Amino acid sequence: MGPKKLLGVAAVLCGSVVLAGCSSGANPSPTETPAAGSTSTRPQPSTTATTALATQNLGVTDDVRAALLQAGATLKGLPESDFTGLEPGRTFYAYDAATAMYWAGAGLVPSQSSIQAQVSGQDDGAYLLFSRPANGTWTAYNDGLGGVAGATCPAPVPADVLALWNWPTDTCNPPPAPG
Repeated sequence: MGPKKLLGVAAVLCGSVVLAGCSSGANPSPTETPAAGSTSTRPQPSTTATTALATQNLGVTDDVRAALLQAGATLKGLPESDFTGLEPGRTFYAYDAATAMYWAGAGLVPSQSSIQAQVSGQDDGAYLLFSRPANGTWTAYNDGLGGVAGATCPAPVPADVLALWNWPTDTCNPPPAPG
């Protein structure tokens, strides 16, 4: 092989390596950095050939917690400061791919200094459901009776989400805590 042919082969090989690096198909999408000890606040694309998102449980970050608290306080007509947070062990958050909606369920913890918040957390206001479209705002629903037989759910939670949360079928409230 002559020097000109060797240079041509080397140029082709070098160009192939450069192009392979540019077109590897690795095009990472931006993701949110979750709070310590939690997962991302939005679903990540599946690793299959499709770009559809899967229905999945999501970690409740500080931002999600704050948004749910705000939506719940607004529903109850009280300032956020009348509540100290969300009930531990009874807060759920998921993305439903079939409806392209985010769903959450939570109870608000009333402040000891707010009689109105304490009263608002009884009976029908004891548990809240939340829904929001992607890039939308949360809508809160009172669901204190959602676990009672024959009660109508104010925001029917999709069956896939109920299954993820291990909630009984055709309900919209978590099962009672054991004990």
